[in-house]
Amino acid sequence: MDLQYFLCWRVAPLFLLMPHGLQCMSVHVLNEQPVHVIPGSSLVLKARMVQGPLEEISMVTWEREPETGIDLVRVTLATCPGSSLKCPGTRPNVHVNMEQQETTLQINGYSRADSGVYAVTVTDRTGTNTTAHCIVREYEAVHQVSVSINVSHSSLVCGEAWGTEPNFSWLYERAAIPQTVGKVSKDGTILVLTMTPICGHFTCMVGNKLGYSSATYTAAPCETESRGTTVAIVCLVLLLLLCGGVLAFLLWRRHRHSNRGERLHEHLDDGF
Repeated sequence: MDLQYFLCWRVAPLFLLMPHGLQCMSVHVLNEQPVHVIPGSSLVLKARMVQGPLEEISMVTWEREPETGIDLVRVTLATCPGSSLKCPGTRPNVHVNMEQQETTLQINGYSRADSGVYAVTVTDRTGTNTTAHCIVREYEAVHQVSVSINVSHSSLVCGEAWGTEPNFSWLYERAAIPQTVGKVSKDGTILVLTMTPICGHFTCMVGNKLGYSSATYTAAPCETESRGTTVAIVCLVLLLLLCGGVLAFLLWRRHRHSNRGERLHEHLDDGF
């Protein structure tokens, strides 16, 4: 495209005296595609028009047709003379602004019916049309999050049905994933596990501008810590019982020797 512009502007002066001039008209949509719009908000599409030295814009037309289907009926949204700064659309919520090299389409109160392939057509004074297209879709909430395990690769895979721009994150036992448990892939969909054995609760959270949803994979209970705690408690109880038994034996023995000494002393007193 840049080469075409270069040739047009370089060669155009050579054709100034030609009856029909040189065709260098072009148009392209500035929005990144596809464009996702939240229902109820405004759709704004911008297109830039480039004219050759001999070209003059006589008409700009915005249209829309379904992205898929059999009966693709094209609907005209606005038809604007090239000299106008603003022009009304075919519906009250459709507005078009015109500038020297840009045109802007705005649809307020976007709904699912407004999704489709948008076309902006620029017509020059000779009747030649140049068209650019842009795909517009509804911004979808996150749906049907699921977590599955890949046993052969020791990893958990998080999936989501059809949400727009989903962001993935993981939790282990309701906390961030430590390095001792695993490593999350760049796109966030895979958790490569490093812990052995695999135990506990792994939660995948998926969110976007409309909210979030989650799913949890439950492995076998982590028994290492609980067993260690149980063993420690049992050992402590046995130690306390042993100490208590030794102390009781020493007290009993001391008490016994004390009683024997008293009886011996009484016996000696009686002999005298």
